[in-house]
Parts: sequence; structure tokens; C-alpha cells
Amino acid sequence: MKAIIAAIAASFVAIAAPANAQDGATLYHGGPIITMDGDTPQTVEAAVARDGRIVFAGPEKAAREAAGDDAVTRDLKGATLLPGFIDAHSHFTVATMSAGGFDLRTGARQPVSDINDVQREIRDYMQRRGPTPGGWTTVWQFDQENLAEKRYITRAELDAIAPDHPVVVLHVSLHGAVANSAALKAAGIDEATPVPPGGMMLRDEAGKLNGVLLEKAMFLLLAKMPQPTPEQKLAALDAAQNAYFAEGYTHAQDGATQPPDIAFLTSAAARQRLRIDLALLPFSTGLDGLLANPDLKFGIYQDHVKLQGIKFVLDGSVQARTGYFTRDYRRGSPDGHHPWHGEPILSEVDFIAQAKKVHDRGWQLFVHANGDAAIDMAVRGFDALGIKAADNRRPIVIHSQFQRRDQLAHYKRVGVGPAYFSNHAWYWGDVHRTNFPAEVVDFISPLRSARAAGLTPSNHSDYSVTPLDTRFMLWTSMARVSPTGIVSGADERVDAYAALQALTTGPAWQIFEEDRKGRIKVGLLADFVILDKNPLTTPVGAIKAIKVVETIKEGRSVWRAAD
Repeated sequence: MKAIIAAIAASFVAIAAPANAQDGATLYHGGPIITMDGDTPQTVEAAVARDGRIVFAGPEKAAREAAGDDAVTRDLKGATLLPGFIDAHSHFTVATMSAGGFDLRTGARQPVSDINDVQREIRDYMQRRGPTPGGWTTVWQFDQENLAEKRYITRAELDAIAPDHPVVVLHVSLHGAVANSAALKAAGIDEATPVPPGGMMLRDEAGKLNGVLLEKAMFLLLAKMPQPTPEQKLAALDAAQNAYFAEGYTHAQDGATQPPDIAFLTSAAARQRLRIDLALLPFSTGLDGLLANPDLKFGIYQDHVKLQGIKFVLDGSVQARTGYFTRDYRRGSPDGHHPWHGEPILSEVDFIAQAKKVHDRGWQLFVHANGDAAIDMAVRGFDALGIKAADNRRPIVIHSQFQRRDQLAHYKRVGVGPAYFSNHAWYWGDVHRTNFPAEVVDFISPLRSARAAGLTPSNHSDYSVTPLDTRFMLWTSMARVSPTGIVSGADERVDAYAALQALTTGPAWQIFEEDRKGRIKVGLLADFVILDKNPLTTPVGAIKAIKVVETIKEGRSVWRAAD
């Protein structure tokens, strides 16, 4: 992970704006200015920002009058100005975990195509860098579907390269991990450890733990792993937010915030450093502690950070085969047994009981649900709480990945905002077809049908599950193609404007900030991204090659591409 952030940092110029950077007016002109205000594309000749807000958007002549004689003039020189992108779902704290670790996706020196390759790359990394602080080595972005064996690496295979200190290999989904014997011992996990409800601890043919810990079983391990200190996190904070700025984001989300990270990110030291708006979703496992604090405020910014809502996880990851479905996986469970359609991570009774406490406090509900059975469970929970669209509570179902057509009407009735994940069509579209019929896979992240049903969807990267790349996300929602060229649902492809809505107005609505950001409109924040090309006129195949030129937060330039 450290290598990723370092590589991003090398590709941009971060702007340290002086204290008076917002004073006076700035007039933008000379290129397409897409306002995102309305359901059809609207452009204006010029926009004016003053004191962090948009004060004019319209004809250039009138803009110059509104700006005044002392305004700074910014000629876009043909580049395109858009509202700043809004991150609908990712894991910001992952970007602060820069105190060591090896990323298989970006750090491998040679191609990785089988277990032997994974062993080689981990061994090579350890020889070059040594273990992380505390004696642990953390490996990121392991995906068994990219390997010839199509299985997890095992405890024994990790022991063969690292017999003396803990090694943990994190699954790309962040829903599982593989630990060697030293890591299991350090975490106090052995053959007698009970499997927590909603978790899986896989075993070998002899019936012994093979090191693979999925879903809630993984937390037994994570709780014992060394964590970056507040000082290390603070040192990484600038690079983390600049990684988002580099993609045109002016708003980020941390999609499952644990208590130590809540304390860190809302601390005075972190708030002084944060320039990006950051929404935190405290994980439901810490709900009792949050409810015990009557003074806790949700939906209110402290400088640039706020608590947005509570995150519940109902099922796992489809590519890890832990998502919860009404139909069976063709390939069976993660350990190969049949029949298997997944299982809920949280029981429906517990979900409803906990969600009621959140709902009664007036806090927003965020629910992770990938499989259609998990989505059914979410809807039944909302119904049990009596939530209706007219209530304007806006529960968000994160991923809503394998949604059925009939579930769209339930979303509309309840007022659900679906946070979709179109990158799956590229990264795992082919994998999903090994488990489910084509007609099921073709309806993943149904952005087009959701809009037709009157919903307000968003699109996200789920970083670090897939990279922070906003133009790639635009492309996957428009093309929905896999590496083998298979299109997952041609009828669900959207045009460039709808793809942009899922990164601007959609996520703004989902967090109750539609009157604050997501559009270029008088009174809203002067949050902008400048792209080198206009997505509305760029061929689909070239969308992902569009470059971010500059990111502007409340009138201040916070990131510029290197010359």
C-alpha cells in the first residue's frame, strides 16, 4: 500500500494554498463547463467562485460583471470544468495504512499467475524490505481467481517461505485473509477456536486449519495485527487525500470506520490536515459505544469531517463466494462443498434490532448487500422499521450488486439509494459467469434500470478493492465489458451524462448534500475538477484515457497534474 501512495504522489503537484486563497473572485471560462444541473446536459460559458462558493454560472459577459474588475481569470484553454467528484463508497483509512505492506497488484516484479509466483513475490519482498513494524508482513490484493489453481494460498505454503514471523495475505475483497502459523499463534487462533457466527475458518483434508479466515473469522486476526500509530497515520494523511484529489474527488468516504479511526480522523490534529470533505460510516460492531454517547452528532461537519451513518454488513463478497443468494453457486462454497448459496453475516433478527436503534436516533442506515438474498433481507429490515420514500430517510444499500429486477420497485417504495459498483463488470464479470447464469450476471449494477425506476444511484470504486480511478469507473459503467470482451448487460450501459451523474449528483443526494455539492450552481460549494477532454463528446473507448488536470476544493486549487 505504501508503494501505491508513493507512486501516486510522484505523479502530481499538491497545492498548499495560502490562507487568503479564497479571497476575491475567480472566473472560469474558455472551455466546456458542464453544470450537472438537471437530467439533461447543460453547459455554460463561464462560472465565478468567491469565498469558496459559486456565485455565478452563465454567459461570459455577465460572468465578468459578476466577478468584478479584481477577479482572477482562469482560461480553461479547451479543458472541461465539472463539479468535483463525490466518492460514494470506498475505504479512506486503507489509504492511510502506509506503514509497510506489499501490494500484489502493483508491487510484483514479475507476473503472478499461480501459487508459486505468489510465494516468490512475497519472499522477494521480505528479502528486500523485511517484516513490517511489530514483526508482521502484510500482503494486499490477493485474488485467487487470477491464479491457475483458482484457490487460496494456504497456511503451509506461507510457512514454507516465512516460518518465523507472522504473515497475513489479505483478499482483494477485504472480506478474507490467509494467515501463516506464526500469525495464527500471535492472534491466539488454534484448532479449538470456535468459528464466530457469520464467519468461516477453512480446513485442509486432514481437518486442520489451513489459515483461510473469511468474513467475521477474519476479525479475530485483524484485532491482533499491529496498526499504524496516530503519528504514522498523520504522516500518511496528506498522501491519502491527495490520492483522492488526483482522481478529481473533492469528497471521500470511509466505508467501515472502526473506533480508533473515528478517534483519529475527528481529532484536532487530523482535522487541521484534512482539506477533502470526508464522511465516516462507523461500523455497526461498535454501535453500543456510539449509542452510549448522547452528544454524538451525525451529518454535521467538524471542519472537513463528519459522521454520516452506521454501516451494516449483511453478506460477503461474490468473487470470494461469500455473498448471500437465493440460488446456488455453481462452484460451491469457498472450500468447495455443495450446495452453497452463501449465508448472512448478521442474522436478520439482529440486523433489525440494531437498525431500529440507529433509525430511532435519526441516523442514516448504510447496508452492505451483494447477493439478492442479502438485498431481500435489507428490504425486509427497512419494512420492519416502517421506512417509506416519503420519510426521506434515504437508506443506502452499498453494492446492490446482484439485484433482481423486482427489487427495484421495493427500493423505490422505501426510498433506497443504490450505491453500485460497475467496475465488477471488468474485474470479475468473467468470474461471476462461472457461478451464475448469464441473465443474472447481466443485471449487476443496473444503473440504467435504476434510473428508469425513479431511483438515484451512485457508482463507486470500493477502494482498495479496485483502484481509485474515476475515468475508469465512467468507462466501466458505459462499456460493462470484461477482459475477454464479454459485455455484462448491454441494456444496462449508460451514456456519459448518466455515468457522470453517478459520480456527482447521485452520491450528493445519497448523503443529503444535493444542495451543497455535485452541481455547478449558484450557492453551492466551489468544488471543481478540470478534465483534459469532455466526457460528453469523447468516444466510449477513450473515456478511461481522459486525464485529470486540476482539482479545486472550495475555490482553492488542491491538486494539479505535473507539467
